[in-house]
Amino acid sequence: MSPIEPVCLITGASSGIGAALAWQFARAGHALVLVARREAQLIALADEIAAAGHARPVVIAIDLAAPGATARLADELATRALEPAFVVNNAGFGMLGEAAMLNRAEQLAMIDLNVRVLTELSLRWLESVKCHRGGILNVASLAGFLPGHGMAVYHASKAYVISFTEALHAELKASGVKVCALCPGPVMTGFYARAGLPREYFPGYALRTPERVAREGFEGLMAGRRVVVPGRPNRIISLLPRLLPRRLALAMSRRRWTRAKRRSG
Repeated sequence: MSPIEPVCLITGASSGIGAALAWQFARAGHALVLVARREAQLIALADEIAAAGHARPVVIAIDLAAPGATARLADELATRALEPAFVVNNAGFGMLGEAAMLNRAEQLAMIDLNVRVLTELSLRWLESVKCHRGGILNVASLAGFLPGHGMAVYHASKAYVISFTEALHAELKASGVKVCALCPGPVMTGFYARAGLPREYFPGYALRTPERVAREGFEGLMAGRRVVVPGRPNRIISLLPRLLPRRLALAMSRRRWTRAKRRSG
């Protein structure tokens, strides 16, 4: 029987922040398992990482939102004698529009991926993560700190991720497991197109590159930080709910949504 190999499992790894995180972990010497729906992009990324002199990542193309997907992923890892020492939950999506007007089934699918799948993958391999004294990096969002007029379900799903991750950080700290919520502000990736966000929806000063977000997230996880918000302007924004009444924070997002509707109309 082959020995079990510890790996870093990264979901949503085909592009954007997920791909940038794959490079961070590869450069640090971690064996990778890359998971996403788009197999061609995963293979291309794995080839690039191998060409740079790192161990070639294992590629598993799977739609994590599909019924039974997480169980199939677990079976794939077991068949290959792999077990996660690190779990990076990056898979997720958002939708722009008022909740009453958006497709209800798609919004429920967003909750399923952003919340249920992330929770299941955070908990499924806890014993192996503990054994290897590894960690869990959950990609949340700056949106999770604020109510979001025009992206109500997305903001709420990311608020869950932050709350869940902070509590898990406290619960697992004594076992040596690192747990961190990475909360980027706007990042120009495929997320924008999937969510239907115009490029100017967020102020330019808040934008960060996937590479910078990934570097700060990786460093924060390894340093044992509970929450990482890349960029000083975004860190200030994350404090607003503590300083302002909720109605004012909501009014800010409502104004942004109203401006976006005027431009698109």
